Amino acid sequence: MTAAADHHVVIVGAGFGGLEAARHLAPTGLRITVIDRRNHHLFQPLLYQVATASLPTSEIAWPARSLLRRYKNVTTLLGTVVGIDKAGKTVLLEGEQPIAFDTLIVATGARHAYFGRDEWEPYAPGLKTLEDATRIRRRILSAFEQAEWEPDEAARAPFLTFAIIGAGPTGVELAGTIAELAHDTLRGDFRNFDTRSARVVLIEAGPRILAGFTPDLSAYAERALARLGVEIRLGHPVSQCGPDGVELGGEFLAAKTILWAAGVAASPAAEWLGAPADRAGRVRVEPDLSVPGDPAIFVIGDTAAVEGADGKPVPGVAPAAKQEGGYVAGVIKARLAGKAPPPPFAYKNAGNLATIGKRAAIVDFGWIKLRGRLAWWIWGVAHIFFLIGLRNRIAVSLNWLWIYFTGHRSARLITQGNTGTPRQTE
Repeated sequence: MTAAADHHVVIVGAGFGGLEAARHLAPTGLRITVIDRRNHHLFQPLLYQVATASLPTSEIAWPARSLLRRYKNVTTLLGTVVGIDKAGKTVLLEGEQPIAFDTLIVATGARHAYFGRDEWEPYAPGLKTLEDATRIRRRILSAFEQAEWEPDEAARAPFLTFAIIGAGPTGVELAGTIAELAHDTLRGDFRNFDTRSARVVLIEAGPRILAGFTPDLSAYAERALARLGVEIRLGHPVSQCGPDGVELGGEFLAAKTILWAAGVAASPAAEWLGAPADRAGRVRVEPDLSVPGDPAIFVIGDTAAVEGADGKPVPGVAPAAKQEGGYVAGVIKARLAGKAPPPPFAYKNAGNLATIGKRAAIVDFGWIKLRGRLAWWIWGVAHIFFLIGLRNRIAVSLNWLWIYFTGHRSARLITQGNTGTPRQTE
């Protein structure tokens, strides 16, 4: 490797992993370039709260450039990576000159996976970006607006039916919050129908919701959703999806609002690198998180397939990405200093958390499992801890307390869509 003063580290992606790597490497004086196709760092665990009108976008996203501004050796670039030239050691960008690197960290995250049915995406959007969240918020709120215009109850019903496909944490959190929005927040806002007549249907192909949690916590979450009025369809894979609804188990469910929370796939990083990948497209990395056969390139976060000490894949969650970013920075610093490399990466499980509405959650720390209101408060504190900046922590805390005690959500804005009579949800 080159001397530290001349060594150029390029980090693709300003998510949790990429930022953590940059912060750990910046004090060394290395020349660092961070590239992302968006100008902000996004706190994805709370993205569903933007989609369901609980939080504004500014409280879960921050300009990436401002987060790194105090490191004078770090350059932040807005650009779209389209490939990696391993032989030439350059990152290829859309419409810009390639950027050379000595060491490369790929932290490009994940995208929606429709299991070979990509034609469903226009009808069932997923939730990965701020644009996704505001689009989904528009669909949800526009559905209620359209229902106000429909004089016929049968014609109104599909607009008041919300189908969520996939019962992992995102699906469960969306279902619970939409149910509260309909049954509590919007109650009394409309004159021609009762928002409490809305149906929220959570569809899961597997035998239970929240399969990543223990069966007892999964069962509690199912009961909590039922108390909120959510209908749960287990063992029902979706066979068709279109503008008017979904087909599952031979039954057609008429629904104008369909949301996808069933699966994710890694970014195209494995294709760019010509590296081995798992079924989700994640790069199968070495124990030090480098690409097989190319120790100068590392892959972290949702883009990497990392095996934990228990033989199970390391989950694609923020704590894992941060740990991987810090670890890779340590490997690079050790190499440049001529020191022995650190031991192989070992993920320290921070626990699983999921919320069900505004007053219940489940928490699994391994050694202790909690459910109910206490778990909800722990879930809230944990998420606030990961937010960046005192202002955001205070703002989100106040928003949650307001919703907790009043049920009112102030971010109920239909933006960037059609104006006037909402004859369609886009």
